[in-house]
Formats: sequence, structure tokens, C-alpha cells
Amino acid sequence: MRYVAWALLAILTFGCSPQPQNKGTEQTQTSAAKSKPVPPTFEAASADLLAACLPSEETSQGWVRLFDGHTLFGWEIASAANWHVEDGAIVVDSGDKGLLCTSVAWADYELRLEYKAAADTNSGIFLRTPLEPTDPGLDCYEVNIAPPDNPFPTGSVVKRVRVSDGAPGSTAKPMDADEWHVYEMTMLGSELTLRIDGQQTCKYTDPMPLAAGRIGLQLNSGPVAFRNIRIRPLGIKPLLDKELSQWKRYPDKPGEFVINDEGQLRVTGGRGQIESTASYGSFVALIEAKTQSEKLNSGLFFRTVPGSDMDGYECQINHGIVDGNPLVPVDCGTGGVFRRQNARIVAAKDQEWFSMLLVADGLQVAAWVNGLQVTDWKDTRPADPNPRNGSRVDSGTLMIQAHDPTTDILFRKLDVAPLANP
Repeated sequence: MRYVAWALLAILTFGCSPQPQNKGTEQTQTSAAKSKPVPPTFEAASADLLAACLPSEETSQGWVRLFDGHTLFGWEIASAANWHVEDGAIVVDSGDKGLLCTSVAWADYELRLEYKAAADTNSGIFLRTPLEPTDPGLDCYEVNIAPPDNPFPTGSVVKRVRVSDGAPGSTAKPMDADEWHVYEMTMLGSELTLRIDGQQTCKYTDPMPLAAGRIGLQLNSGPVAFRNIRIRPLGIKPLLDKELSQWKRYPDKPGEFVINDEGQLRVTGGRGQIESTASYGSFVALIEAKTQSEKLNSGLFFRTVPGSDMDGYECQINHGIVDGNPLVPVDCGTGGVFRRQNARIVAAKDQEWFSMLLVADGLQVAAWVNGLQVTDWKDTRPADPNPRNGSRVDSGTLMIQAHDPTTDILFRKLDVAPLANP
């Protein structure tokens, strides 16, 4: 099973992008055997990965997968531990104590996952955390997985609130070892609410709430496994309205941007742009769009130099693929960072509604298409005011692109929130 995961990782991470920048790497081992299994074809590899896409009723709410079920794409290992993928789960049971973290930070969100742990395992899920936290009472929130005799048993927030403290909504529940349990966490402003298997265990209000941070899975002691890890951002607000009141138009450019009778933004015509009146540095944005015919090109530019001709980073919209292979995009691929990192797989189709979630966290950029992460890239270039020439973390505007005379794309959602604690 681990060999298959390794072969799949090689195809999905290294075979599809000329500039692989993923910081998370999967540690695998192969058994000594006389003959190794044949690596999966691109058809099988892409089908397995695309099966991790989520239904539209979930992605329209912003839900995405943090774990694709096959690789550690989008994750960063912070210590020498044997984090690996096994039977569709992230598993660890030995090595140095530490975290496996998302490459980007998150602020306000709902997080759902399943976990399985031995009776004596001590582990946890870290929220708003740095890669290497030093004190869970100060620089992160540690949602604990631990035996009943632990000072903070499963369902508690370490050094902050115990499941048995009797806080409003707190309910202790014995955990069955070696069975899968559903952990749900809602992080909103200063409040953190925990549920296990649908039952609330505690609700904690931080008098000094932390800013945005990564999500981490912990190896402390004992084996633990995680699967079905999903997140949706909270607090994002719409930028599209009937009057396009939050956008600056450029009537001298041939591209046209019109709100149709269904309240959707239709982008047509030649090269052109509309630009947000607000600026954003680190942020999360949710888009729902549909190309009206095949082989169309558009994109969302971000941290753009205000008033410029799309001098910014571009999150590409282009569903084209080479020779029927979704692992090889025609032109960067939907969700890719144009001219910086190709999407590792094209997860959307022309003439169908698709969702794209974009997170820009300092120099790190990640994107999900239809719930599947396709991009994980860090800008390591020297700093420059223009993202075309170098890295930019300063705030800039958002721009929607009309690419050329064939452009005909609908946007029914563009919601955004700064990536910070309110």
C-alpha cells in the first residue's frame, strides 16, 4: 500500500509541474519483494485524486479537503517523525515529538476530521499555531487527544479548559480506543467550540485571542491516525453586487463586465479588468465561476499594484489539458499561480460551475478547486513592489481578468476576508 502511495505521490507532485514547490513530503517505505507493483497510470492516478473533490453543495459553502487521501501535499513536517499515508489516512507512530502542519495559516473556520488513537496515545490538533509552538497556553490552541487520567483529556483545550471543568456546554464522554471518532472545531474570533461525535465537549473564550496560524496534527506519544480532514473559512464577505459598487471599472479597455439578470458577473470581450476598491495582503477568497465555452482563459489577480495593467500575482482560470491528461495543464491550469507553479491537476471542466478557494498567507499561496488542493507555492524571489518581478507581501487590489476576445465567463460568487483575527 505504501509503494502505491509513493508512486501516486511521484505522479501527482513531480510529474505535473515544472516547478514543484510543495513543502510537505511523504515519508514511505517499500517492502522487500521479488517484484514491485506496477505504478499507476496517469488515468488511474488522476481518477484517484479527482475522487477527493467535494460535491458542489459543500464547496459553495467553502468546504475543502486539507488531505487528499493519498499524499501529504499542502503539509509541512516539523520534526523527524514517520508521518505517512496509509489506507487513506495520515498516520504516525514514532519519531521526534512535533507537528505536521498546513503550509498556510487559517483564522476563522470550521474544521472537521476523523481520528483514531490507541488508549494510551497522547496527541492533538493544534489551531492558530506556529510550525513549532512553545506553550499551548500562549501561542496556540491545543485540542487534546489523551487518556482520561491526563490533566487535559480528550475534548479539552490544553492549559485553557478541561472537558470536565463544567464550563457552559461542557460534556465529558468516554472515548473508545482504536475506533474512528469525529472531531469538530469551530474557531471564530475569540471563541473555540469543540464537538466529538456530535456531542459538544467544551466552549472556550480567549480574553486575548490569537491571530491566524497554521493547523497542526501532533505526534507526542503513541500511534494516531487522521482522515477526512475538511475545513471551511468563516467570516468571508461578498464583493459582487448588482452595482459592482466595490469595484473600479476601466471603460477604456475592451473587456466588458456586466451583472446579468441572474445576478451573475459576466466577463466578455477583449483584454480588460475590474479592480477592487479595497486592498488585501494576506486573505482567503472563495470564487464560483463557469466558462461559457471551451478553451477559455481568465484569472483572479491579487496583491496587484493599484491602477496598473494587472501587475500582480494571478490565480489562473484555464481548464485545458494536454492529450486528455488532467495532470498536464495546457496553460498553468485552474488554481495554478501563473508563471510560478502549475496546478498539479486540472480539477474543473469547461461549461460547468466550479469553486476555487484561494489562500494568500504572506509568501505562501495555496489554492483548491472543487475542494481539492491543486497549488502549494512559496514565493522565494527577492522582494519587489511588482509581483511580476519579485515577491510582494504588501496589500494590493484584486482584479478579475478579461483575457481576450473569446472570453466569456460567469462569476456568481467572489467572497473574501482578511487572514487575521477580527
